[in-house]
Amino acid sequence: MAMKPIPEIVAKVKLALLAMQRNSWEQGVTMQAFLEQGDRDTVIALAKEAAYRRVPDGRTAMIRPDEGVTDPCSVGEALIYASRETGDPELGDACDSLLRWALERAPRNGDGIVYHVAARPEFWVDSFYMLPPYLAAAGYPDEALRQIWGYAEALLDKNAGLLCHIWDDGARRFARDAFWGVGNGWAVAGIARVIDSLPASLAKERAALCAFARERVDSLLGYMRADGLFYDVVDDPSSFVETNLSQMLAYTIYRGLRSGWLPESAGTAGAAGVPGTLGTSGDYHAAADTMRAAARAKVDRFGLVRGVCGAPNFDKPGVAAEGQSFFLLMEAAADR
Repeated sequence: MAMKPIPEIVAKVKLALLAMQRNSWEQGVTMQAFLEQGDRDTVIALAKEAAYRRVPDGRTAMIRPDEGVTDPCSVGEALIYASRETGDPELGDACDSLLRWALERAPRNGDGIVYHVAARPEFWVDSFYMLPPYLAAAGYPDEALRQIWGYAEALLDKNAGLLCHIWDDGARRFARDAFWGVGNGWAVAGIARVIDSLPASLAKERAALCAFARERVDSLLGYMRADGLFYDVVDDPSSFVETNLSQMLAYTIYRGLRSGWLPESAGTAGAAGVPGTLGTSGDYHAAADTMRAAARAKVDRFGLVRGVCGAPNFDKPGVAAEGQSFFLLMEAAADR
């Protein structure tokens, strides 16, 4: 069985997270972490700040002028929760304007698939987490699925079973074809949330999405190191060893086990990558526990999760709001 969370660690990680400066996607994943931890009042306070940082086009939690297209949507599920809990008209207005942005105003291609950045016609793997879970939570599960399959068509390397980082839809080529670990983590974590939000009427679509998610989990587990961590680019041992993918993938697995789209035993999971890591038993729970223990070992005395793909440039190991948040998300998922 999964290990019980250690409250002292959780409390320290929360405090360190709240002390960090945050851009829109960082505010969003922070809000989701506190939502899944059950911290109602903190979610509401964070939602009020996200609503306050709204710009005229409807995007929330905006700090920089070059913020992304889908990143501000990452606050969506927690914003909806805060609006319903409080009845606050300002939060309600923020919900309405963010939905108009996501459904109508955000730049997208001819098939309606939303770009990740405003200045260039690019799809980024990050968007799997930023937009579809919000659309599903807002009552648009079909649109959430359409975005997921659009991103998958652009970014999936079918031979490797992994997702590339950036597709340039204008040039029709990859701007970055690396299998970035945290990017794949964003994707599987976002898909796990969508799976749990789909209505019973979409049972066939849910089955297809579950199969897709399990394939991505299996492919990633094949690259897990013996210490429960991954390389920043999962198939490139010359890239640095990184902590956050372990948290993101453990979170996804715990949710998948609880929701039933992952079985306790996976058979031959892990064969796609480096042999001798997960082993032949394919025990998802054991793999998640290994990754969770590895991440816990990275928490310092101040509650900072060390060795994650680090802010602000995400090009070396460090600390980041998303690394703090996924520790909390992982702990919440493991404890359910």
